[in-house]
Amino acid sequence: PEGPSKKKSRKHQRFMERRALLEQKGLLSPHRRLGSQAPVVGPEAGSTLTKTGGTTAPCGRKVPKPKQVVSPSLSPSASPDSIARHHSVLLSQGNGSSKGVQMSSLLLRPRKYVAIDCEMVGTGPQGRLSELARCSVVNYEGDVIYDKYILPELPIVDYRTRWSGITKQHMKSAIPFKAAQAEILKILKDKIVVGHAIHNDFQALKYFHPKDRTRDTSRIPVLNQRAGLPIRASVSLKSLARHLLQKKIQVGCKGHSSVEDAQTAMELYRLVEVQWETELAHSLPPRPPSPVTDPTTDSSQYMDDRYWPTDLMSSSL
Repeated sequence: PEGPSKKKSRKHQRFMERRALLEQKGLLSPHRRLGSQAPVVGPEAGSTLTKTGGTTAPCGRKVPKPKQVVSPSLSPSASPDSIARHHSVLLSQGNGSSKGVQMSSLLLRPRKYVAIDCEMVGTGPQGRLSELARCSVVNYEGDVIYDKYILPELPIVDYRTRWSGITKQHMKSAIPFKAAQAEILKILKDKIVVGHAIHNDFQALKYFHPKDRTRDTSRIPVLNQRAGLPIRASVSLKSLARHLLQKKIQVGCKGHSSVEDAQTAMELYRLVEVQWETELAHSLPPRPPSPVTDPTTDSSQYMDDRYWPTDLMSSSL
């Protein structure tokens, strides 16, 4: 019969193998080894090794910058709403200081944000139906990542050029609605989407985006407040741009530019990003503790045999 020490040794080995697997998949923070050097403060600091993003080098030499800045308490695969929650915690710790704001902006990972605007034309009886004819998507910096003319499923009755900017000529290079829909939804997947009266854009796309990942600049009191306008009033994108960005959009008789409107919505979002995300994070309903997103959870309990299916153990370890 095996002694207690052998059983304990095998159990510990399984524990370490599973921990390594979780670390490899990015679901668990790397385990700190015993004997890791504590930071040195004072004159001795000049002769110690500098540690950055898991790399060490003698003082004076350049240390490679980490590719991604992520809080130790957040998993690299954390969802946007989890990031938003953590964002509010950082702000409360930093008391709104410039350092806290800078750190929170990094954690929000701008690549998770896009802004969208669509232009519609009239189809159906007397052109009363609105169908998608152009869609533009920009990233956090306002760079265009999608801009195409789209052929509606029904014949166009009213081009609405005065507002949409769409003409018959544009439809010669348009792509079918189904093809455009697939391309656009692929971009929007897992993103936080910014827009003005964005429900109209989603309706034209025949799509519903999760509410907690939608930022509608037409429904944010803080923007109206900054512009000196009634908080509950429905203010146009053109008016907000004029008051807050000193920018003139939607001028002339050639119609709106969906690229310009999407860029403007993103500019307005970024103007109040910190305050907006903080308020949203506080309004989110509480979630049950998770070993991935909750830093206070003791992850060691999930190493027990009862949490690991037999097939997973045999295929992964």
